[in-house]
Amino acid sequence: MKTFFRVLAQPAAVCFIAGLSIVASATAVRAQIFNPETFTLKNGMQVVVIPNHRVPVLSHMVYYKVGAADETPGKTGLAHMVEHMMFKGTKAVPAGVFSQLVAKNGGRDNAFTTADFTAYYQNVAADKLELVMKLESDRMANLSLKDADFLPERQVVIEERRMRIDNAPAARLNEQLEASLFLNSPYHHPVIGWRNEIEKYTLADVVDFHHRWYAPNNAILLVSGDITVARLKPLAEKYYGVIPARAVPPRQRTEEPPPIAARTVELRDPEVHQPNWQRLYLAPSYLSGETRFAYPLQILGEILGGGSTSRLYRSLVVERKLAAMASAGYDPGSLGPTSFSFDASPLPGISMEDLQAAMLAQIRSVVTDGVSAGEVEQAKRRLQTSIVYAKDSYSAGARVLGAALAGGRRIADAEAWPQRIAAVSTDEVNEAARFVLRDEGVVTGLLLPSDPLSADARAATPDPTPKVPAGMPGRELR
Repeated sequence: MKTFFRVLAQPAAVCFIAGLSIVASATAVRAQIFNPETFTLKNGMQVVVIPNHRVPVLSHMVYYKVGAADETPGKTGLAHMVEHMMFKGTKAVPAGVFSQLVAKNGGRDNAFTTADFTAYYQNVAADKLELVMKLESDRMANLSLKDADFLPERQVVIEERRMRIDNAPAARLNEQLEASLFLNSPYHHPVIGWRNEIEKYTLADVVDFHHRWYAPNNAILLVSGDITVARLKPLAEKYYGVIPARAVPPRQRTEEPPPIAARTVELRDPEVHQPNWQRLYLAPSYLSGETRFAYPLQILGEILGGGSTSRLYRSLVVERKLAAMASAGYDPGSLGPTSFSFDASPLPGISMEDLQAAMLAQIRSVVTDGVSAGEVEQAKRRLQTSIVYAKDSYSAGARVLGAALAGGRRIADAEAWPQRIAAVSTDEVNEAARFVLRDEGVVTGLLLPSDPLSADARAATPDPTPKVPAGMPGRELR
């Protein structure tokens, strides 16, 4: 049920997470994608309504403006721990009953923690809206925790870390790559936390964190689907509007020092059946660093890694038959800096040295020769097309706009994403590539079998172990 995220390469349909703007009264924002309407409760809670009346269902989401990067030193993973404890009950709804009630009424619920925000959601029939609003607002204000619930759940989180990270070589490499890339940023730490610090959490840590950050004026309520402002506003005032506002600490994101040294992280493990090569470059986001490159870098990521028609896939997988997969990724939706990544795995019989040489040749070609106007226009069309699929979903609008708001951006920017992508020039894409794809500070990752002589054999052997979502180094991990 409870999950934590850290994903770098987002599908094109969510690449336009650019932000929202909240106004004091219920007014329609001039929109081109989701047509959101917004208002703010008297206690400061932001509310976003995204109508989509195709089917009588809706998604009810609450995003809190706090994530793993807001934790205090020595308490890594506490935001994720609090997410788990939000399911442990109130006086009115005992532990475990929340999800039972949602399921009994035909709905689904879940939650996720990222470096920059924490979110809770329920997907239900439209006539069950008041039920989930009552349940969610209750645990915002009235969470009631005991050691009897906390101590077993802390062990659950330790086991979650063991399963998803410690027992998954690819996830361990990703964790080490990110720690190597971000030297001075809170993004240095994994969202789930370091095990030695998880083991030292106390119930008081959880209660203090919840009280410090889980206030209505630090949250956004988003409802998308078969809903109107006229229906939602009185319910929002009834259930969320009565919760008192509280002072919330300022959010801090330290700057990275200028990168000066390239680093290589090599991880060998007998459980590696598919060798892997990765490279991360420190990159600006919508809100950090050279922000003017955020839109050009999205186009560059699409040109290099946007599926089977991308440069890397065509060259290394289809034409030269060096790689089983080859991709690139970039996600600008971060409060702090982010990364531009490359990822490839060799075909059986191909050495890691040959694969790396081919990948580096592709990167050098982009820096020295640039991309063409034709490639830029094709990438723009693919990105624009992705909007159609996002608009079809009754829940995508809430996820996109919730992440944008919780990440400090505005509705107006999110809605202007198609125009801003369309306005990017070929020269801007090439300038962004030269700025980001520099040797200084680059981090290269190698995932290899323990016995280097057996790499080809292992690559040809199917992995008998269940696949665990390992994530890519970036801002989230499930």
